[in-house]
Amino acid sequence: MKNRKDHADVKAHPPILLLIHVGAAWLLGRFTVLPIIVSPLIRGIGLLLAGIGFLLGVLSLYAFTKARTTLNPHGSVTSIVSSGVYRFTRNPIYLGMVFMLIGFPLAFGNVWGIPLVVAFIPLMNKLVIEREEAYLEKKFGEGYTGYKSRVRRWL
Repeated sequence: MKNRKDHADVKAHPPILLLIHVGAAWLLGRFTVLPIIVSPLIRGIGLLLAGIGFLLGVLSLYAFTKARTTLNPHGSVTSIVSSGVYRFTRNPIYLGMVFMLIGFPLAFGNVWGIPLVVAFIPLMNKLVIEREEAYLEKKFGEGYTGYKSRVRRWL
């Protein structure tokens, strides 16, 4: 019998995708100035969004630690995490990354994170989430498909 690896076989590491997009927002903001003035209020909202994104990551880490399973998308999962923030979204970490992609650039007066979300979400879906979902369905069967039918992928 062929020895198969017990992981989702994601094609990109999610934090790297986030860093690429935040870096792209920074570069675009540095070299392509848009005629949009980001007020102090909008900068504050950006900081708040980035903070919410970070908090979603911390809450997700807590849920995974409590369930004693791996947070690593390249690792072997031992259980389905469906408590805490996972009651509201199947991907709170990735949702948090969306908030950070919008929030961090805005906090520095850069609006480029907003249009880059249009590229980030489909890339996350294709390179990471679809592969994780296929792995979890194969590994946990009805346990995962039931969870998947009750909780949305993003929001």
